[in-house]
Amino acid sequence: MNQPLSSPQWKPRSNPWVIAVVVALAAFMEVLDTSIANVALPHIAGGLGASIDQGTWVLTTYLVSNAIVLPISGWITSAIGRKRFFLICILLFTFSSFLCGLAPSLPTLLFARILQGAGGGGMQPMSQAIMADSFEPRQRPQAFALFGVTVVVAPALGPTLGGWITDNFSWRWIFFINIPVGFIAFALIYLLVEDPPFLRRFKPGEMHLDTVGLSLLVLGVGALQIFLDKGQEDDWFGSRFITTLIAVSAVSLLTLIFWEWRHRRPLIDMRLFRHANFSSACIIMFMAGAVAFSSTVLMPQFLQTMIGYTAQDAGIIVSVGAGAVLVTLPFVAMLTAHVPAKYIIAFGWFISAAGLYISTRLFSLNISFGVAAFIMLLQFVPVGVIFVPATTVSYVGVPQDRSDAVAGLTNFLRNIGSSVGASIVTTILARRAQFHLVRLSDHLGAGSFGFVTYFAETMARIRSLGLGASGSMAATIASIYRGFLMQATTLAYIDVYVVLGLGSAAMFLLSFFLSSNDPKATEQHLGH
Repeated sequence: MNQPLSSPQWKPRSNPWVIAVVVALAAFMEVLDTSIANVALPHIAGGLGASIDQGTWVLTTYLVSNAIVLPISGWITSAIGRKRFFLICILLFTFSSFLCGLAPSLPTLLFARILQGAGGGGMQPMSQAIMADSFEPRQRPQAFALFGVTVVVAPALGPTLGGWITDNFSWRWIFFINIPVGFIAFALIYLLVEDPPFLRRFKPGEMHLDTVGLSLLVLGVGALQIFLDKGQEDDWFGSRFITTLIAVSAVSLLTLIFWEWRHRRPLIDMRLFRHANFSSACIIMFMAGAVAFSSTVLMPQFLQTMIGYTAQDAGIIVSVGAGAVLVTLPFVAMLTAHVPAKYIIAFGWFISAAGLYISTRLFSLNISFGVAAFIMLLQFVPVGVIFVPATTVSYVGVPQDRSDAVAGLTNFLRNIGSSVGASIVTTILARRAQFHLVRLSDHLGAGSFGFVTYFAETMARIRSLGLGASGSMAATIASIYRGFLMQATTLAYIDVYVVLGLGSAAMFLLSFFLSSNDPKATEQHLGH
């Protein structure tokens, strides 16, 4: 039931900032786990006697089950209560992390990852919804700045932390480290968090599971995540398997939208999209996932795969960007309380586009440590600037008892956006590297004086190492090809930055078409 405007706003018994830190800890653990296993895949596959292709299902299974739970988290909280659902998610996530660490075979690990993804799917939206209801509307930007640390910093730190743990210990410890954090979070949330009285709950006999909607969701989201994850690997439309998944996903999700919109007791509250602020926030979150989060993982990937940085050195550079976010978010929160959100969001997309353009001018195989850190700074800061106001305005005008559904859908679209962005980036890197390699090869041959000179110098240097004529010839050809391949791949990275920059520029222009969100209007969120 909604609160009348004249009634005093409910406040939690515990200090809301203590609650915010506790739920942010749980969310940080879950978000970190979505990316921490990436760099450990070769070790996982080797340790379990599986191929690298088979090992990628460790990521896919988690993403699928995670994405299925996110949009229905609002319905689940109406059925069993928010606190109970949150505690079940933490317990399931922690227990399945233990199973992942002990897994003796790949099928066992995949089963545990499905459970882990299901548990993790409820942790992000519950953390966000608890923060939204624990603070007064005017204080929400500060609370969401804290939540922003989990969703901005954790995905970037995950691969670095995962690589460090794998190199120094064992891949199993990337799962075992969740166990103490999970138990601490469970105990603190049990003691501190409570469900507000206005939280929507089903009355006796009212609860009804929309089995058709659930089936369409599982089928549509499952197919979507699998083809996004496997598309580039299987050559997209050149693969009958991927084409079938695309068709299944499109039909299922479109049918799901139509079905849920007309259903009397929907599993997913599609009617929330009637609220302009919520719909705008969902679009922004999707694009932030696709553009901003993709850009922040490119530099660490380039440094480790192309220049030979260790996970620790790349992590230091990432920490520069992460530190900038920690400094920026409080200022963005204060600004959100006084400036219409669309102008802050537009500014965020502007500095994202400008930062990506500058990145294209600075990016090279000779990039220095300082320049790489500066590029990370340019790419991290816009994410925080965009995230806080977008999250804040997603609640404006929405009934207070729908906080859980708002959090579930916005986090779902941000995660799907991240998957879409990662898939696009991977495809562009592969295709453009091939394109540039062909273009660079046009300069090879006896007709190019520069190439002939370079070939002779390289061969003389290699022969000086004591190789014979045939061996030095083969080594020279291999060395030159490797150099051309690295140059082509670097140019492909620059192309990715160009595409992401154009996406940011487009969002900058679209930001001005958003409804004008007066910061004082957030006070009207009290329940109507």
